[in-house]
Amino acid sequence: MPPEQVFDWLDAEANRRADAGLTRRLRPRPASSTELDFAGNDYLGLARDKRVAGAAAAAALRWGAGSTGSRLVTGSTELHAELEHELARFCGFQAALVFSSGFTANLGAVTALSGAESAIVTDKYIHASLIEGCRLSRAGIAAVAHNDVAAIKHALATRRTARALVVTDSVFSVDGDLAPLNDLSTVCREHGAALLVDDAHGFGVLGEGGRGAVHAAGLAGEPDVVMTLTLSKSLGTQGGAVLGPRRVIKHLVDTARSFIFDTGLAPSSAAAALAALGALKSEPDLPARVLSNAARLSEQLSDAGFRVTQPEAAVISVQAPSPEDAVAWAAGCAEQGVRVGCFRPPSVPDGISRLRLTVRADLSESDVDTAVKVISSSAPPRAATS
Repeated sequence: MPPEQVFDWLDAEANRRADAGLTRRLRPRPASSTELDFAGNDYLGLARDKRVAGAAAAAALRWGAGSTGSRLVTGSTELHAELEHELARFCGFQAALVFSSGFTANLGAVTALSGAESAIVTDKYIHASLIEGCRLSRAGIAAVAHNDVAAIKHALATRRTARALVVTDSVFSVDGDLAPLNDLSTVCREHGAALLVDDAHGFGVLGEGGRGAVHAAGLAGEPDVVMTLTLSKSLGTQGGAVLGPRRVIKHLVDTARSFIFDTGLAPSSAAAALAALGALKSEPDLPARVLSNAARLSEQLSDAGFRVTQPEAAVISVQAPSPEDAVAWAAGCAEQGVRVGCFRPPSVPDGISRLRLTVRADLSESDVDTAVKVISSSAPPRAATS
């Protein structure tokens, strides 16, 4: 085969995706924009907060642009240690370990806490990072129906291994619905399994002062519970973390490949996360503002006749008739100055295309009202049920 034909198969794949309406494009945004953002994950509005951005800038000048190596070589700074201590104390866990992203945190946690001698039981709607961790784990995997505690119980009861790990999101990233964490914990304890919860969309929004869904469920600090989170949503910066018992964190330091062999989080991001966490502590009403805006947006869209989810955190979805309609709908909103997310297969496990909307603490009621008007006026035929 001639060298120029080696990647010819990519053209066929691209055509297949185009025919299915699944082509994706990067859309670089400017440093400042007049668009209303209902697509990003800056739930508390801290990404541009002067305290947070200023801390990042000062840390970059003091510590340099990068961490210079893996965490076990030169990539751990005093900032990383302080951030781990503060995250663990705030969320109610014994210890924490900071990774370069939420994705690598999930990879490290799942793979290091399972293995060929383990069983993993997951909700089939878990985030892609958790799915990749399961694939790399070498464990036997059972992916069960969404939020089906009975199915998880059955999978645990019929497993053939002594060790087991139940893996779930706290708030699922597509529709924003909440996992039954207390019921899952009960089932895990009945069958000697550990519970790993990705609290990426719960941390900063749910629980006392934004301590997360795990804390709200009374499971923070429990000896059989591990929590992961990302610093890129509610804290508006970059990175991820795993929180849990000290022996779990020590095990990750020794065995988690996405920690051991990855360059450490940049000091500027660690400093920004510390400043954002400080802002959350000093403004404990921020999570309530998020929930209020989410409820207002969902109620108004529902009143307008759209098929919309009831928010349990900051994420709302509105069903679209087709992938092509979802793309056109999102583009129509952008043309009128409102940026919304557009989720299509394979990003959505149920095959339903939708607009994915997120809210922030710093949105006004007028901002929400404007978004509803734009979404309504841009809607394709058949998008509304009434």
